[in-house]
Amino acid sequence: MDLPINVQTKKIQLDSPNITIHYPIIEQFSNPDIQHRMNAKIISTLNELLLEQNYHSPNLVELVASYEIKTNERGIFSLNLIVYSFTGGAHGMTVVKSLTFDTASGNVLTLPQLFKSDSSYIDTISNEIKKDIQKWQVVVIEPFDTIKPDQDFYIADNSLVVYFQLYELAPYSSGFPYFPIPLLDLQKHIAPNTPLDKLLPFT
Repeated sequence: MDLPINVQTKKIQLDSPNITIHYPIIEQFSNPDIQHRMNAKIISTLNELLLEQNYHSPNLVELVASYEIKTNERGIFSLNLIVYSFTGGAHGMTVVKSLTFDTASGNVLTLPQLFKSDSSYIDTISNEIKKDIQKWQVVVIEPFDTIKPDQDFYIADNSLVVYFQLYELAPYSSGFPYFPIPLLDLQKHIAPNTPLDKLLPFT
């Protein structure tokens, strides 16, 4: 299904500790099984993040969960789940987890699934990030060499956006380093007849 899917926001609010959770639920999808698969993955991933962010900790002071839809067209639904928590100390901690779905199957797309198995997409992406680190003068904890095979990413504005968690590449003060790479720059690596292939301009 290439049309945008219908997404509704659900909310959980607790006062003690201060917890506010906004999360997405897919509704009125043409295939109920696929709808259930995507919703189940969203909920299970959010639950993992909440546990990681001390949802049940007696030291929890505040927790805020939200989401951002990055792509919802042409068979791809890409979103970020964002959870901030504060348990005391100098500052709280935020984690971001992205899910990119193939809406024809309801499956989550991994980075390797987007590209040809024999392509050097990891090298290409890593080299683009190195250029951006230098161009934008990004302060890094240690010299950057290469992305991980399962590096965090989402798809937005006809670009693959690769990013790093807090402290993974840069100090906390730098926030989340995001590196958008236009799909046209990755075209030779993209596997044909895949959801990502459909997002290429003029295809």
